[in-house]
Amino acid sequence: MLRIENLTKTYGDKKAVDNLSLHIRPGEIYGFIGHNGAGKTTTLKSVTGILKFDAGEIYIDNTSIKQDPISCKKKIAYIPDNPDLYNFMTGIGYLNFIADIFGVSAEDRQKKIRQYADIFGLTSDLAQPISAYSHGMKQKLAVISALIHDPKLIIMDEPFVGLDPKASHTLKEIMRDICNRGGAIFFSTHVLEVAEKLCDKVAIIKDGQLIKSGTMEDVKGDDSLESVFLELED
Repeated sequence: MLRIENLTKTYGDKKAVDNLSLHIRPGEIYGFIGHNGAGKTTTLKSVTGILKFDAGEIYIDNTSIKQDPISCKKKIAYIPDNPDLYNFMTGIGYLNFIADIFGVSAEDRQKKIRQYADIFGLTSDLAQPISAYSHGMKQKLAVISALIHDPKLIIMDEPFVGLDPKASHTLKEIMRDICNRGGAIFFSTHVLEVAEKLCDKVAIIKDGQLIKSGTMEDVKGDDSLESVFLELED
């Protein structure tokens, strides 16, 4: 579903991502962990086509993000760590705007908006302007907007930040359901306990370089993911 091959991204003299290769297959929830500034967000933004990169290649469902970015973007959804939504819009207006971009039919969008807004407890707030939303409400709206077009791959940067425990639990269930239906999820997180319980595979990045990756069992062995991460970060 997602192949990152020898990805390199440089800012001036600093290599934010250095020759990174990962493969996320259909049905996998793949966690991406590392300290602040390790290169996680740069990698995720490169995958989504937001950032151009200096070397390497990224394939989404066997299509190059460099060669055919529009085709790739139709198959993915991206939830940033701090959703930058259009505050002048209402919640429902924003969701319809996103549905228009992806060509979602009126029937399908109504069904999905109703389904996910109810699940996340946002239905009664959809008529309100986004400027009146709390950070958690904006995060929920961003999640709902990402699910409207049934993406094959969802890229998420710290998706649980700002969500209350119930919403976090709901999102975890949705993530697993998406992968059970053949989708894939690649997400960064600092909450290692969540990654350990939720992910099928995990990658640890340090100073732009991949230092360990594989199944959760391969990476952590008999230790906790937190212990392995702290040891590798030293």
